[in-house]
Parts: sequence; structure tokens; C-alpha cells
Amino acid sequence: MHNTAPLPSEIARRRTFAIISHPDAGKTTLTEKFLLYGGAIQMAGQVRAKGEARRTRSDFMQMEKDRGISVSASAMSFDFGGYRFNLVDTPGHSDFSEDTYRTLTAVDAAVMVIDGAKGVESQTQKLFEVCRLRDLPILTFCNKMDRESRDIFEIIDEIQENLAIDVTPASWPIGVGRDFLGCYDMLNDRLELMDRADRNKVAESVRLQGLDDPKMEEHIPGHLLEKLREEVEMARELLPAFDAQGLLDGVLTPIWFGSAINSFGVRELMDGIGRFGPQPQPQNAEPRQIMPDETKVSGFVFKVQANMDPKHRDRVAFVRLASGHFKRGMKLTHVRTKKPMAVSNPVLFLASDRELAEEAWAGDIMGIPNHGQLRIGDTLTEGEALRVQGIPSFAPELLQNCRAGDPMKAKHLDKALMQFAEEGAAKVFKPMLGAGFIVGVVGALQFEVLASRIEMEYGLPVRFEPSQFTSARWLHGPKDKVEAFAQVNKGHMARDNDDDLVFLTRLQWDIDRVERDWPELTLTATKEMMT
Repeated sequence: MHNTAPLPSEIARRRTFAIISHPDAGKTTLTEKFLLYGGAIQMAGQVRAKGEARRTRSDFMQMEKDRGISVSASAMSFDFGGYRFNLVDTPGHSDFSEDTYRTLTAVDAAVMVIDGAKGVESQTQKLFEVCRLRDLPILTFCNKMDRESRDIFEIIDEIQENLAIDVTPASWPIGVGRDFLGCYDMLNDRLELMDRADRNKVAESVRLQGLDDPKMEEHIPGHLLEKLREEVEMARELLPAFDAQGLLDGVLTPIWFGSAINSFGVRELMDGIGRFGPQPQPQNAEPRQIMPDETKVSGFVFKVQANMDPKHRDRVAFVRLASGHFKRGMKLTHVRTKKPMAVSNPVLFLASDRELAEEAWAGDIMGIPNHGQLRIGDTLTEGEALRVQGIPSFAPELLQNCRAGDPMKAKHLDKALMQFAEEGAAKVFKPMLGAGFIVGVVGALQFEVLASRIEMEYGLPVRFEPSQFTSARWLHGPKDKVEAFAQVNKGHMARDNDDDLVFLTRLQWDIDRVERDWPELTLTATKEMMT
């Protein structure tokens, strides 16, 4: 993990992370406060026009506004305290786990948000497991302390039990619910008090000489002070001390307590990300690892989003820079096609405003507008044939037939679906027999999202209808055997948008049968997003 030489200062000051949480734990509010402190937006919940309902800047697709969920992962960059934060927003809704999974391949750390009343919820657990697979460093923020919350030791125990990670308190709450006054900052021995009057104002901070400082009594009522002293003493005895290396190794998570809606505890968390969060890390690639301090530029596409700007039919490939110092106009090699690409109009994301990027460094997330050349998993380099590894594509769990409402427009549907397939929003299979397409997704809500986007972006009403198939498997093996198998099982065969053969299944029995009768073939539920 450790680079021998220190990174160039521009790279070393980068902190690239994602926020993971269960829906409703307060991730959007936290994101918004990050942007507020990073100077990217002037006022939280900033509204463009008076008549428009309040809406957050980071959720900018119509459907998200309707449902209040973040569906499209966007990236935001801003400066805070000498650091450049690159925050990659993950869709919190469980139906978008694949997109989230891929987003987590592009960051060096994760901030886990949990709700003080609810503790660890199912969705958090799933996302967390993905972080553990990659040993991502995790910083935890326990939100909504201004509401009735559970016992603090209970919350910490639950994280330790369910997520199998050590927890160390970075701060300790004083009172909960209506009595919540603020926190004692355990890393800096400071008292942080919340200002309830003005949510966008930063609360005051009182420097102390430890917990016994008489100044405490001026700010905290006796009964709460006694409880705080008792709890902090217990916490220091029972829980592991903060250990910066443990955090970087992904075995220990520091937890901050606060209330994002009241802007409380957010700055301390941001300080923690800056001070203790990892610098840009090496990336696994074939045939060799890519180090962030290499002088040559390289990066990989972890997300493609279409029609971010409805006026132009563009696609933006989100690229995580893995090494070097990128300058606008540079020619990079698109490793999959071996073609050079002049990157002349890259964008950096400041909330939902895009800015033309003049330069970017390893660790940054850059958008490259293109007309479909760039796909998820593609690597861009200054000529060397490197391929970043580990960006997965999952077999869909739900399959439906998709037909255009107007048969005359079937051609357009073809184009729309291919675009969503390249974006990684859905799997699109063209059956060998019969007309139409079979669309596969990981969660049911995605069918709704697709239908509404196809209608909005292409003016095409579509119908999704139940399919006889329940799952899809990619087929691998000797070419002649694969072809023979496809001939015999025509009714089950389709091709995906990369033209790879896919076996559509109805029952587990179909899969068992292939394994029994065709031992030379393997069926896989994932394929690397590689070519």
C-alpha cells in the first residue's frame, strides 16, 4: 500500500471518497453541507428560482426529484482546508447496487452515514460488505442526533457486531434529541456546541484542557456534564483508541456524531477525512499495478451517463485518474481499440455545474463527453497497454421483454437500449430467435427509471412485459463447443451489447443441466467489464 517516495503535493492533497448509507439516513443533506463548507454552493438547499420547490443540487434527474432518491451517481470536487475533496455520490437506493458497486472501485475511502435512531440497516450492510472486499478505509458519521436516538454504546456495538470492524469514537454526543447540545471532540479535546438558531451558521468551538476543565460547566448543564464525563471515561476504557494505520487498513472506523441538517459535526468529519483519509492509492491493472505518482497519465472509466445535458445527446464517461498530471487537449490511447483520443473538452463537476477542466491530477474524477466510444471498464493511457482490473458487471436478477409502443419506432428503441447498456444502467439481450429485446436489471425500480428515461430522452413510450426467463449467464469455453451449444439451445440464446453469447435461464435446473451435460463450458454470473 505504501509508496516509498512521498507523492507530489498536488496528488497528496487529494481525497477521493464516496458516501454510503441506507436511504433516508441523511446522505443528500450531508453531501450538501460538504459543498456548503467547500464553498461550492452559497446556501444549503439552494434554489434556482423562487417558484421551484426546494431541491438539492446533487440530485438532478427529474425522477430523483419526484421520488427523493439519488439514482445517478455524480461526482463533485471542492476545496476544503488545503485539501481537494473529490466526492463521488453513490445511488443509495438498493435497486442501484451495481452502479454503486462500480463507483466504489473509483474511490480511496468511504464515509458511512448511519441514522442514530436506526443504527445499521440492511442496505448499509450490503454496501459495507463491498467496501470490506476492497479493504476500503471507512469513516463513520452517526446522523440525526438532534432526534431521539439509541444508546451510543449500543450503536457502536451494533456496528462492531454487524460489520465486523473496530469502532473508535472521534467525538461523543452531549445529550440526545431535544437535549442534544453538541459533541466533545475526543481527538482534539474540544467542546463543539451546536447553534440551533441558524442552521447555516457554523456552531461555536471551545478549546479545553480535557474533560475536567472548569469551562465545561459554563456551557453544559450539570446532569449532562456528569453523564458525558462518565461515558467518555467508559468509552476510553472499552473501545480501541484512534489508530491512523488501522483506519487506512480498513480494520478500524472512527465515528463522529452530529446532525447534518443542523450543520453540526460535519466540519469535524471533513477535518477527519482531510487529516486521516488516504491519499490517492495504486490501482490494480494488467500487466502491472499503476502508481499514482507515475509521470504518465492513466485513468479508467467507472461510469457512463447519457444525456446529462438534455440539449445535447452526449454521454459523459466518468474517469478516475490513476496516475500523472493531465492537461486539457492531451492525446490519450484508448487501450481497448488502440486508438488515440484527443481529450479536448474534459469537465470537472462542481455540484450540478460543469466546468471545463484545464488540468487534473491522479485521484481526480473527470468527465469526458463522447459519442459512445468510451465504455465502463475502459482504460486510457499515454500509450502503454494497461488494463485496470476489478470493475464488475453482474448478471441481472430480473428480466423483462421490452417493446416499443409504436412498432414503427422499433429502430429508435434499439438505439435507446444500446445506449443504456453502454451506460451500465441495464443489460440488453437480443434473442437469437424472435423479435424485440430482453432487458435485465438488478432491481425492479430500474424498469421504471428506464421507461421514464426512454420516454423523456427519446420520446418513445415503451412497454415492459414479463419474460419467461429469470436469469442470464455468460458462456465461456472452446469456440466450437460454445457454437454447438448455441445451435442446440437456440431458444435460450441471446447476445449482449458487446456481442457476447448469453444463456437465458428459467430455473436453476437449466444451469445444473448445462454443468452436467457440457462439462467443457462454464457459465458465469459476472463478467469483467473488459474486452
